[in-house]
Amino acid sequence: MKKTLSLALALMLAAITVLSVVPAMADGKTVINYWSNDRHDETYMTEMINKFNEAHDDIEIKMTIMTDNFEQSILLAYQGGEAPDLVGQSIDIKNFSEYGAIESLTPYIEKDAEYQKVNEPFEHKYEGLNALGDDIYWVASSMRSGVRIEYNKDLVAAAGAEGIPATLDEYIALAKKITEAGAGNYYGIGFTSSSPFERQLEMMAQVSGIFYYDYVNGKFDFSGYKPILEKGRELVAVAYPDQQGVDNMRALFAGGAFALWGNASQEAGVFTQQFPVKDFEWGVAPVPSLDGEIKGALQVNPNKGYIMMSSCQNKDAAWEVIKYFQSEEFLKGYLENGYSLPITTYMDGIMDKTKTGRMADFSLLPYESVYPAVPTINLSGDNYRTVLWNAIMGYVEIDAAIEDLNTRYNEAYEEDILSGTVKRLVIADYDPLHPSAGTATYLDK
Repeated sequence: MKKTLSLALALMLAAITVLSVVPAMADGKTVINYWSNDRHDETYMTEMINKFNEAHDDIEIKMTIMTDNFEQSILLAYQGGEAPDLVGQSIDIKNFSEYGAIESLTPYIEKDAEYQKVNEPFEHKYEGLNALGDDIYWVASSMRSGVRIEYNKDLVAAAGAEGIPATLDEYIALAKKITEAGAGNYYGIGFTSSSPFERQLEMMAQVSGIFYYDYVNGKFDFSGYKPILEKGRELVAVAYPDQQGVDNMRALFAGGAFALWGNASQEAGVFTQQFPVKDFEWGVAPVPSLDGEIKGALQVNPNKGYIMMSSCQNKDAAWEVIKYFQSEEFLKGYLENGYSLPITTYMDGIMDKTKTGRMADFSLLPYESVYPAVPTINLSGDNYRTVLWNAIMGYVEIDAAIEDLNTRYNEAYEEDILSGTVKRLVIADYDPLHPSAGTATYLDK
């Protein structure tokens, strides 16, 4: 069985796009392997890892950045006995905890007053997102804004618009007008093949008061997405004709191939360092809603945390690396370089915000908030983002897609509640504009 897993692991890792590796420096050190799927901060992370490696005789950090099949690769590596020591937080902790694959950081955190001061782990403990019960599996260093529209000011102005409109219909009309003017040379909008629904349309739904989990009644409900899916079909009809990986689409936007792009605050670094925009001025604007009114919060994502794998053979050394990545000095430089937004009161108070560059364009909006973590269920078949995008692309009828999701998600939810693997989350006083303000109750049935 292990031989089969190792072969499968080798095949998958051979197919992964490995973008960067910070190599081992010398023998005699404890090497801590860190895997990340975050490339926008590669320059800073590499610089600071090199600094750490040069200053330490006992521990060496080796970083690998990959962009494809991140969660699956980690799980397969764990099953094959070849897992890294640390991974970026972009994994489902419930899934990994059920395998016993990840280590609780709570015992380390409780003994470290300096770490608590800088990172405020207990103030940013989110059940189901970075913690399960008393166990904290990762702590956010910062946060990404909700999605914004990054746009080519020249192409938008040429279409007669002063900026990004507030309603989705006007946004579609703008994209259509730019595509028509481009005559095949450039287009109104671009979508990536990597979670395309999430990067624009899902967030337009959020600010329109549409969400896939009904917190008041404790069930999944995708019915509200129908108008968003219908509008999405109109956008795809005038979009750049190829949906490529996210980095390829970023490069195309920077090259003027299309005018409208949707993503969060990491794009501040992307379009100034990774794929610098040189031939036009680019702007940042809030996503439009269905009718121009804000009826729901825009989701903010706590990010840049580090998870320790349970298979790590040098856990104390791995914790030293986490402490370094989340130290005051490290975070101050990270935030001031504009890679992300501060999440703790402490770092927000000591960083120099005049140094953040284009990150200032992604400052939090009054209606941005962290949503309560939706219960993780054992779902069979495609997840909602895949199904809804398939509906937008016309591969499945919209009504059929919504019915399928409502059925599969709630059937799986009820089965998991019955088996005791999950509890029903109910927030009777839920306010869509202030989703984290309500009182969460977890029910056994």
